[in-house]
Amino acid sequence: MDGKGSAVASDEPAFGAPGGAPEGPGPLHPADARPLAGWRATLRAYVLVTKPRIIELLLVTTVPTMVVAAGGWPSTWLVVATVVGGTLSAASANTLNNLIDRDVDRLMSRTASRPTVSGAVSPRGALTLGVVLGIVGFGWLWWFVNLVAALLATGAILFYVFVYTLGMKRRTPQAVTIGGIAGCVPVLTGWAAVTGGDLADPRPWLLFAVLLWWQPPHFWALAMRFREDYARADLPMLPVAYGNDEATRQILLHSWLLMAVVVLAAAGAFPGVAFVAPAVGLTAWWLVLAHRLRRRRTVAEAQALFKFSTIHLTLVFVAAAVEAVL
Repeated sequence: MDGKGSAVASDEPAFGAPGGAPEGPGPLHPADARPLAGWRATLRAYVLVTKPRIIELLLVTTVPTMVVAAGGWPSTWLVVATVVGGTLSAASANTLNNLIDRDVDRLMSRTASRPTVSGAVSPRGALTLGVVLGIVGFGWLWWFVNLVAALLATGAILFYVFVYTLGMKRRTPQAVTIGGIAGCVPVLTGWAAVTGGDLADPRPWLLFAVLLWWQPPHFWALAMRFREDYARADLPMLPVAYGNDEATRQILLHSWLLMAVVVLAAAGAFPGVAFVAPAVGLTAWWLVLAHRLRRRRTVAEAQALFKFSTIHLTLVFVAAAVEAVL
């Protein structure tokens, strides 16, 4: 099977066919098995180009925000419709990002096997998929949720593609900070889905701020691990542009900013113990890890902070939802 998942014909008899028995379609015949395997490989490649693991962040932030907005569990159909529409939009942005970055992805070991690099998904295929997903996502959210939610999700696609990927990623270490705005939009989308588009309440903006300041130390810790990869691709991630010493300093500073935002959220919107105890406690442990990283400046400590950051984000948003229900 070639890189695009096409089957290669074989002149050999089917495995297990008796010497004089006629060959024909059957479960053991290569003519049946190989096209099926090729179809599955192609489908898998098109799924992988959407970066499905990154889309998990959508569930972690959108659904709890919807619970906060509703003061309880909203309509299950509304949750499903919002998550489906948001997933389509996020998949669109990720696919277009893969398309644009295929030249640098082939230079990095952790991205060299992506479908747009290997040829499993052609540039035209990726472009078509990305555009179609974006259009369908917009239509889905407009039809089943509301126009504000649709505009927010589509605006995030455009911001991620044009501001982050095309505009900043290859030019400045601050791409992570400013580009992170696109990753925060699902919070607003989830809120708008429940409220009919009303974003006047401070709570979604505080959750937006938590996610915004969570992202830089999260991604800079990851960048320390893959510093050589980013350097080989000439991408100015913070550890590449300024070294691990400055990266650990910025991680620590942004970690304290994250604590400030969490405390502000607790004081301004979620004053109950159900939010304050886990959110402040988890962020305090984050600071312990950030100080340890600053002191030791090792990849192992960076990886420890990176792994904990995902747990932190999930539990903080769940705590906000629990606080809203109680």
